[in-house]
Amino acid sequence: MRTCPHGVEDGGEAAVLDDLDPLVGALRERGFAVVGPVARDGVIRFAELGSAADLPRGLADEQAPGFYRLHERGELVFGFAASPDAVKRYTHPPRSVLFRMRGGVPEKVPPRAGKVALLGVRACDLAALAVQDRVFLGGRHPDEAYRERREALFLIAVTCAAPGGTCFCASMGTGPRPTSGFDVALTELTGPHRFLAEAGSERGAELLAALPSRPAGDADRAAAREVGAAAARMGRRVDLDGVRERLIERRESPLWDEIASRCLTCAACTMVCPTCFCVTVEDGVDLADGTAERAERWDSCFTLGFSELGGAPLRSSGAARYRQWLSHKFSTWVDQFGTYGCVGCGRCVTWCPAGIDITEELERLR
Repeated sequence: MRTCPHGVEDGGEAAVLDDLDPLVGALRERGFAVVGPVARDGVIRFAELGSAADLPRGLADEQAPGFYRLHERGELVFGFAASPDAVKRYTHPPRSVLFRMRGGVPEKVPPRAGKVALLGVRACDLAALAVQDRVFLGGRHPDEAYRERREALFLIAVTCAAPGGTCFCASMGTGPRPTSGFDVALTELTGPHRFLAEAGSERGAELLAALPSRPAGDADRAAAREVGAAAARMGRRVDLDGVRERLIERRESPLWDEIASRCLTCAACTMVCPTCFCVTVEDGVDLADGTAERAERWDSCFTLGFSELGGAPLRSSGAARYRQWLSHKFSTWVDQFGTYGCVGCGRCVTWCPAGIDITEELERLR
C-alpha cells in the first residue's frame, strides 16, 4: 500500500458507488472474509459480514468519559466514531498459540491467518497500524506471525463523518480523513446516499474497476471535503507542545497519586488502545489429549505482575503504573520510535470505567 496521491483534495481519480453490496460480494469472491462494523449488545463491534445489509445503517453513538450509548439517527452506514475493536485484534490477536507438543513431539500449529478484508477502518487505526508495523516488523527480530496476519489484510478505510465526543485525532495529526495505508478509502455522502471511493493500492484499484460505479464529479468531491471537515467538531484536543519534556519534569508530581486514587488499574484502557502491544506468555497442559502448548496473550502495564522481577513488581503502586503508561505514550515512545504512542482515537477515555480523561490529565500536568 502507498499514500493515495490523487484524493478529493487535489482532483485525483475517484469513483462513486451507490451501495456497498457489490464491494462485499467482490471481496468474498476473492476469498476474503469481510469483517466490518455491526451493532451487537448495544455497541458497534467488528464481525464477519454476510452482506452490506449487516452494516449498522441509521445508528450513531454518543461517547463521553466512561460513557457509550447507541442511538438511531440519520441514514449513514458509518455514522459513529471508533468502536472498542481496533485493527490490532486482527494483526495481534488477544491470544495466539506459539507452539504445541503431543507426547514430546512438536505439532504444527494451524495456519494463523486467513484472508480478511476489514471494512470501515478509521484513519486513527491506520496510524496505529503503522506504529505496530514498526514495533513488530522493524528491528532485528521481526514477528513472522504478525507479518503473516498483516499481509492477509485488505483494508477499506472510511473518512470519519461523526467524530465522537472523546476523539482527538485531529490534534495528533492522524485523522479524520485517511491519507495512506489503505487499499480503498470511502467517504460516505448524502443527498443522495452514496460513497466516494479512492484506491490506495494496485489491488484496491483493481477491485474498484470491477465494481459498478461512475466517475466522481465536482459536486461529489465538494461533498467529500465537507465530510473531511469533521475535524472541527472533534470533542477533545491535546496540546503536544512540550508534552514530552513536561512528563519528564513532572515525574515526581503529586498528581500521579491523585489520578491513582481514581484509577482502578483494570487495564481496560490498554485492552482497547490500538497501539498497546504488551503480552505475557503462558504454558498449559491438556490431560485429556496429552498436549502441551505455549501461548501468547495480551497483558497490560497496569497489572501488578507485569513488571515483576525477582519476586516483586517494579511498579507496585497504581500511581507508578499510570505514570508509566502515560509517559510511554507521550514521552518515551517518542525516544523509542520517533512518534507518539497515542493516535487520538479516544477509546481509553470512553471505556475507562472511572472516566479518566487522558487529555485532561495531560493538561493538568502543565
